[in-house]
Amino acid sequence: MKKVALIVQKYGGSSVADAAKMKAVAERVARGRAQGNAMVVVVSAPGDTTDDLIAMAQQITEHPDEREMDVLLATGEQQSIALLAIALKALGHDAISFTGPQVGIITDEAFGRARIVKIGDEKIRKAIKLGKIVIVAGFQGQTEDDDITTLGRGGSDLTAVALAAALKAELCEFCKDVDGVFTANPRIVPDARMLKALSYDEMLEMSSLGAQVLNARSVEFAKKNNVKIHVRSTFHERPGTLIQESNGMEQLLVSGVTYNKDEAKLTVRGIKDQPGIAARIFDALADAELNIDMIIQNISRDGSTDLSFTVAKSDLARARAVLEQAASSMGAGEVLAQDNIGKVSVVGVGMRSHSGVANRMFGALAAESINIMMISTSEIKISVVLAEADIERAVRAIHKAFKLGEAPA
Repeated sequence: MKKVALIVQKYGGSSVADAAKMKAVAERVARGRAQGNAMVVVVSAPGDTTDDLIAMAQQITEHPDEREMDVLLATGEQQSIALLAIALKALGHDAISFTGPQVGIITDEAFGRARIVKIGDEKIRKAIKLGKIVIVAGFQGQTEDDDITTLGRGGSDLTAVALAAALKAELCEFCKDVDGVFTANPRIVPDARMLKALSYDEMLEMSSLGAQVLNARSVEFAKKNNVKIHVRSTFHERPGTLIQESNGMEQLLVSGVTYNKDEAKLTVRGIKDQPGIAARIFDALADAELNIDMIIQNISRDGSTDLSFTVAKSDLARARAVLEQAASSMGAGEVLAQDNIGKVSVVGVGMRSHSGVANRMFGALAAESINIMMISTSEIKISVVLAEADIERAVRAIHKAFKLGEAPA
């Protein structure tokens, strides 16, 4: 007897934005079921529902209560699961919808950005044994005290991967409005090429560095639990990009170029060049739950130095206030802020064993007279901070320099 494959599929808000798209998704899910697969489907809220709910709450107050916001935002996904179940039943398929709490997604109490603590599978397995297509609301869970929580932006991606891990699914498919993962954003690089495969590490770097195909937390979870991911189009059946362990995969020198315009830079001048000073600054930022990215400390002159780092633009005002207070307590100089910057990165597992990536990247930028403000490196990535106005030109120049538009030999 042929073993039934268990497939977890995830559909984003643009794929279920209206009734026609919802019916198209139902037909696609039904085709998967007709092939003999057990289907578990995770969906986001329809279209811009989440943004609309946030806007409505902010019309009432600039600072809505976090617990009540989670109660509000969780309703978006409940619309999607019910409508998709209705669409599947209209096609003659037995389907059942569940919220995150109903399937036992338990989280911590960090409203708006909750982390999954444990996840149940009993209710889903029971429904699958009864021959049902299971539809689960993404983005949501509940605390041990039964409070509704949400997982933060991109949380439906995390729901899908977590369910795939708990159910030991053969594959977790992300059906999106793109064909797969590309060497660069095709909207700004016309010859960007779809990649057939990526390692978890590459996808994790690309997600965290600005590529918006997958949520970085979901890729991290997939790597930890060895969940194979397939990123493909909602609108056709052609293969997309497989994301898995890198063993046996083609080791490209550079796999892609990413960018992120949500960057701001802070500099504190005249810090005493003494042990423990940097720790005091970053302790203050950590206490304010501010995430820091790239850091540069200049050469000491006359017993003092300058320290620069980047944060998300949305955190700039809060980070500046914290930094000014810390600088004042240490007798440091002025704090400078800059928000017209961005970050461009090259990513590739092949960089681990090849030299010459940096000089090719910097040469491409030099040829375009693009100035580099900051540099950060790891085994599989090089990132630079540039003026925001130079970002798209830099991406195109680097993509061309590494010949990423050409199919590998």
